[in-house]
Amino acid sequence: MRSIKITKNPFLLFALFLLLYIVLVLILPTHGSAGDENRYLMFSEHLLHGFYSWPAPNIDIGDGPGYPILIMPFLALNLPLIFITLLNAILYYLSIILLFKSLQQIVSFRITLICCLFWACFFNSYENMTLILPETFTAFLISLLLFNVLVAFDTKNSKRSKKYTYFSGFTIGFIVLTKIIFGYVLLCLLVGCGLLWLMNRKAINYKRVVFILLIAFTTVSPYLFYTYHLTGRIFYWGTSGGNNLYWMSTPIESEYGSWLQIPAPGSDSVTLKKNNHNAESGGLINLKNRIQYTPEYQDSIKSRHQKDYEEINKYKGVEMDDAYKRIAINNIKSHPIKFIQNCISNIGRILFNYPYSYKLQNPGTLLRFPLNGVIVVLMLFCIIPTFKNWKKIIFSIRFMLFFALLYLGGSIFASAETRMFTVIVPMLLIWIAFVIQKSIKINIGW
Repeated sequence: MRSIKITKNPFLLFALFLLLYIVLVLILPTHGSAGDENRYLMFSEHLLHGFYSWPAPNIDIGDGPGYPILIMPFLALNLPLIFITLLNAILYYLSIILLFKSLQQIVSFRITLICCLFWACFFNSYENMTLILPETFTAFLISLLLFNVLVAFDTKNSKRSKKYTYFSGFTIGFIVLTKIIFGYVLLCLLVGCGLLWLMNRKAINYKRVVFILLIAFTTVSPYLFYTYHLTGRIFYWGTSGGNNLYWMSTPIESEYGSWLQIPAPGSDSVTLKKNNHNAESGGLINLKNRIQYTPEYQDSIKSRHQKDYEEINKYKGVEMDDAYKRIAINNIKSHPIKFIQNCISNIGRILFNYPYSYKLQNPGTLLRFPLNGVIVVLMLFCIIPTFKNWKKIIFSIRFMLFFALLYLGGSIFASAETRMFTVIVPMLLIWIAFVIQKSIKINIGW
């Protein structure tokens, strides 16, 4: 039987998934204390009181203000935390709709449907959906960017294209505010595309992409002015970079570059607090289980990093971030091969959340392999057709591919997890779908 027209309405087509996400959030209510949830709630409370970070020397800008801004109304109205995670369910559903509308512009309905069903069933995302964390919002923004960019570079309707050029810039800016690692992506693209445009001033696409990036930069400028006011440093995105780089640079053979807890000033050991919500409420959805460390964890951290602790704990805020970076750079210079090994391990963590230092093996890790493994295989398949037909690929796809690769490439050098990969999956699916559409014929019938 032929598919009827209404089945091509994405809002109806994926409505059952919205119901699934809502049920998932309702049966796994958040307590606001799992992982980094309390940090985002704290930053949102700060914004409600007219500031973001504590002043010097206790400056804390480890996370961008994008997600705290989003959840501010819920805190201002004193709504239960479940309303925030219900918003996550809606945002993820909307990310599917936006991916569908983006793919519709460039590939067949069949490939569009397959890709959107893949994203709708991407259960690696579900663990973050039930928590007050920015990953679901970031994935929504990435999907929104896909749609905006594809329309912005559509020459058939110049008036509509111009409007979505502004939308694209603002969306990139808000992605940066939500995940500050994208700030480095923005700067790299702005410099690179700016140079390409200067070398070829008649290239309309380069001119448009530079305009988009300038709008994005304008969007994040208030945040950069704020960090400059706090720190006196230009393009200072946050205070968390040194910490991540420190663990990535570890020269210890039994450590693989994954982030580990450092003792607070005045403490002589690490105290691991079991979070019952994080450990028990997720079931199969809770794939991370980062609290399950081997028994020698505390002793190893204390004995092997004590000297660094004593140096780092002399400082606070930006100065502490600098101390982390100084030690990390010395480690990299002294042990470059080990740093490269840690980067390779980081690729494994980004894709499959493995390996971790001092972490007990967990069957939940196996759940990472099917979906992320499919994406990796398809990415490898698409590399050769992409290089062979580079000029035939529409400019918007090439731009988004560079955006994704710069983000993933930068993530390799800072201690990362698979949630960093999850947020960029819609952008990778756009590229994969386009190459498959042009390269092979799909027939799922007999």
